[in-house]
Amino acid sequence: MILSKLKEAIICLGAGRVTLPYPFAPHPPAEGFRGKVEVDSEKCIGCGGCANVCTPRCIVVTDPSQDTRVLEFFLERCTYCARCAEVCPEEAITVTEQFETATNDTQDMHIKAEVYMGSCQRCGRCFETSTALDKLMVTGFQGVPESGE
Repeated sequence: MILSKLKEAIICLGAGRVTLPYPFAPHPPAEGFRGKVEVDSEKCIGCGGCANVCTPRCIVVTDPSQDTRVLEFFLERCTYCARCAEVCPEEAITVTEQFETATNDTQDMHIKAEVYMGSCQRCGRCFETSTALDKLMVTGFQGVPESGE
């Protein structure tokens, strides 16, 4: 029995250091790491696709008025699956490499994005905001060819 314990001790001492000095020295995350979610409300068009695919239901979409949509991200429930970032058509949601999210205040893990929703004057239905239209490539006026050409 003592021989087996001695053999185990020799094996453990021969392996050297196998842990990282993490709290004392920073360790960069691996490639493709999914950390804390960030939202750029300037890019957001308020489609709500992120809330539809969110498994833990940490994204809540509300419409307080006809022209305003509010997206609230309760990141204390987030499982960091990054589905919201994958489905966002405007790439307004990004996943950072930040993983140290421990906090005493739960408001630190709460993101609120207000999006202005333009609506049609005739039917009242919403359409995409001008931020999505700004991305269209405008090359200048292209005149209509005349019938004689």
